[in-house]
This record gives sequence, C-alpha cells and structure tokens, in this order.
Amino acid sequence: MTTGVRRRMGVEERRQQLIGVALDLFSRRSPDEVSIDEIASAAGISRPLVYHYFPGKLSLYEAALQRASDDLAARFAEPREGPLGARLLRVMVRYFDFVDGHGPGFSALMRGGPAVGSTTTNALVDSVRQAAYVQILSHLDVSEPPARLELVVRSWISLAESTALLWLDGRRIPRAELAAQLVQDFGALVAVSAAHDEEMGALMRRVLADEPADGPFADLVDRLLTLTAR
Repeated sequence: MTTGVRRRMGVEERRQQLIGVALDLFSRRSPDEVSIDEIASAAGISRPLVYHYFPGKLSLYEAALQRASDDLAARFAEPREGPLGARLLRVMVRYFDFVDGHGPGFSALMRGGPAVGSTTTNALVDSVRQAAYVQILSHLDVSEPPARLELVVRSWISLAESTALLWLDGRRIPRAELAAQLVQDFGALVAVSAAHDEEMGALMRRVLADEPADGPFADLVDRLLTLTAR
C-alpha cells in the first residue's frame, strides 16, 4: 500500500494560495475578525510559515485586496455590442454578483478596512474607479469626454458604490431590481445633464436611437410618463 505525498509548493504558488485563502475568509467575515491563525489553519500550514511569505496580516490583507480589486474592475469589461442599456445591465449584474459574494471584503475594499487611509488601499480603490470610468466611456464610444460627461460618469460610479454598500446592510431590495435601477439612474443623470448642454443632448439622442422598446432606458421613460399622467 502506498501513501500520497503532499507536493511542496513553490514560493509564488504558496503566496497565491494564502492570498486566495485570506480573500475567501475576508469575503465571509470582516477582515478585522480574521486572524493569522485562521488563515494558517485554512491553508494547512503553520502560523510562522505564513509570516515567512508575508511580513504581517496587513501585507496579506493588501495582497488579497489587490486580487479583489482586479476582479471587481474586470466586471466592468463588456463587449461593445448591442444597446448601451443592455450592456450596462450586464455590468451591474456582474458587479452585484461580486458584492453579494464578497460582502465583507467589498466593504473593506471601499472603506479601507484594517488599512483605512493607507496609500495602498486608496490606490486600489482608485484603480477600480478608473477602470470603471474608462470602460463606461468605451461603451459610450467617447475618447475625450467633455466636463459634464466626466462628472456624470464619475458620479454614477460613486452612486453604484454607495448603493452597493447600503444594500449589504440587510439586502432589503432584490439585487436584480437594484441593478436595473442603477442603469436607469445612469440614464437619468445623462438626461439631466443633457437638459443643460447641447453636447450631452446629442450624446443622449445617439444612445437612445439604439435602445429597444423593452430596454431599461425606454422602461424609465415609460415609468416617468405614467407618473406625470396621474
């Protein structure tokens, strides 16, 4: 009878394993509540060995946040095919998939967690926001955004963040409804800006020209018309 021999991991492979284990634990509980001992136990190694790969919990935490921020930023990537409303809805569905599956980790990323105020975590959050900003401009087919459009897009990204953080506190609204509402929020922000600026008005007309009658933007218009008709 032969027994299996545990394969020895290389340095980078072990680091990646520890990052994955930490991220999984941080996704289920606040990073403040997760100890190095727990991480070591989940990884099947000793506590001193964890410190061999990471100087301390903060460095491991920041590495886990780096992976989480890369994942979150990738959720905004979407082929430029089909109407804008449907594309943004798919983005928001993936966004809330992440938020729902990584609640404490998402909160820690956006609020700083144990590393609140650190240069590293601030840079990670900014990188997610910038990736989202670039992707939305790509969806709009705009390379040099005017000031009003930049304000709209960045404001909407902040709105999505704050909405997700509030939603995590009880999950009182079905997330599918919230994803659709955020897409319509984007349309509403563009519409308000378009009312004050012809360049934004031209952008809105271009976007709406490709929207189907059953799309999220058309649904918003129908709902608003129903309200004004009462």
